[in-house]
Amino acid sequence: MTTTTYDALVIGCGPGGSSVATFLARAGKHVLALEKEVFPRFHIGESLLPCNMLIFEEMGVLPALRAAGFPMKYAAQFELGNGSISTRFVFREGRFNRAPDAIQVERAVLDHLLLKHTRASGADVREGWTVSRFEAAADAVNVEARDPAGQTHHFRASYLIDASGRGNLTGNQENLREMHPKWKKLALFGHFENVALDAGEPRTDTVIIRLQNKWFWIIPISAAKTSVGIVFDKDEFTASDGTPREIFQRWVDSTPPVSKRMKDARLVGAMQTTSDFSYHNRRLVGPRLLRVGDAAGFMDPIFSAGVFLAMWSGKLAAEVVGKCLERGQPNPRLFATYEKRVRRGLRFYWRVVENYYTTPFMELFLRPGDHYDLPSAVNAVLAGELEGGWALRWRLEYFFLLVKIQRVFPIVPRIFFGASRPRKLNPYRNAEKV
Repeated sequence: MTTTTYDALVIGCGPGGSSVATFLARAGKHVLALEKEVFPRFHIGESLLPCNMLIFEEMGVLPALRAAGFPMKYAAQFELGNGSISTRFVFREGRFNRAPDAIQVERAVLDHLLLKHTRASGADVREGWTVSRFEAAADAVNVEARDPAGQTHHFRASYLIDASGRGNLTGNQENLREMHPKWKKLALFGHFENVALDAGEPRTDTVIIRLQNKWFWIIPISAAKTSVGIVFDKDEFTASDGTPREIFQRWVDSTPPVSKRMKDARLVGAMQTTSDFSYHNRRLVGPRLLRVGDAAGFMDPIFSAGVFLAMWSGKLAAEVVGKCLERGQPNPRLFATYEKRVRRGLRFYWRVVENYYTTPFMELFLRPGDHYDLPSAVNAVLAGELEGGWALRWRLEYFFLLVKIQRVFPIVPRIFFGASRPRKLNPYRNAEKV
């Protein structure tokens, strides 16, 4: 048995793990990243946010991403399932947005590219390695892992960063996971060819189709392939008859904006199913430990924030670890600040997602009033502007106040999710003038 000591050990080399490992390696730190999968591998989460581009640039990987030819994403569209109303948020028109566009990606390609960049940046990246447990000591963290042949190895690192995603390795070991009481969702999705897309620039938009208690995504991920999926309650799926493909097709056929786009679509590969159970960990840090991305918390992916939150928290974790290494010991204040910032980011998107499933939110979201730059504030949420300063924060608080008012007093017209608008009797229609 051999023991090797590193400045930092990163569990997982998805986008979150690759970001923290790359930043630390480029700063000259001795970094080991253990990834249980062998890349390329399939993964969901294919629509990125403009703020991702800023992190890619800091990592030094943006030129490689541009060269890879991923479709550009200039806007996000939201539409009701009956086709009665839709809106398009163009990122470059957002006053608070620092980046004008993003990219749509096939995650197998993106994640492999990021992993290779992490390795080229100087990190020791090992694929097919499974971390089984960790133990924090006074001066280091001890990690036990199995190599691809099943042999057990032990490592020591000054700091441990858990980027294990929804595997949530350290959180599960410490029994920290808390499930959201309501959000027990399931996603059915696949990659399709011949999906009918819009003409011109909107061709590569992310399109979200909102039904009463579920939603579709349509994401062009290459010149030929489009990711299409539906998110709905797991209980509804369990109670439905048929195969996942048949259940998916029934909802496609009953949703006009989706069925129109999917008329000539052909499934490439298998239909995929994944549980989207939202959760968070009660603690995001521990002695010499920081959790990033989905290992901190996971939420319904409606606003495509998962990859950005993973890379953003990875960048913050790298900054904390770098400063602690320079000082020669952990700094509790830096750890506490990290936890506060990441938890605030998670809570921000949890709040937006919780509201998204309410009708008053959608009524205002689809028609953001053109005053006080509210459309720009909503646009900033879609762009990933988590820390946009007071000018953005007060507008978002004002927007949520309007949502509360909309519940009891219609500031904007009500929306309906059915095939036709329900008739409303007018009690004054036959009243005689007095």
